[in-house]
Amino acid sequence: MSRVKRGTVTKRRHKKLFKQSKGYWGQRKNVYRRAHETVLRAMAYAFKGRKLKKRSMRSLFIVRVSAAAQQHGMPYRDFIHGLKQAQIELDRKMLSQIAIADPVAFAAIVNCVRGTK
Repeated sequence: MSRVKRGTVTKRRHKKLFKQSKGYWGQRKNVYRRAHETVLRAMAYAFKGRKLKKRSMRSLFIVRVSAAAQQHGMPYRDFIHGLKQAQIELDRKMLSQIAIADPVAFAAIVNCVRGTK
């Protein structure tokens, strides 16, 4: 029976994992089992971090819209309620961008909201 050389697929998989674990400390970068544990944990944290980033950005948008609405003498809650009453379907991200980039347009939105009360 002829000799079969093995390990090419395994070697490729290990190399791919070691490339992902580059820069880690100690065995976490060059021992497969430790590197695998660490990379899995890092991926879990990265996934969780992406979700947390969305949450924190939404709160930033709310703070910006609230500050802009306060400048026009309207509390945030009344402003958002007025938007729903006026059937203006702008999300908080867009409202935040408008408040920063185009204060005149934001003032027009606030006046439109005031008109629906």
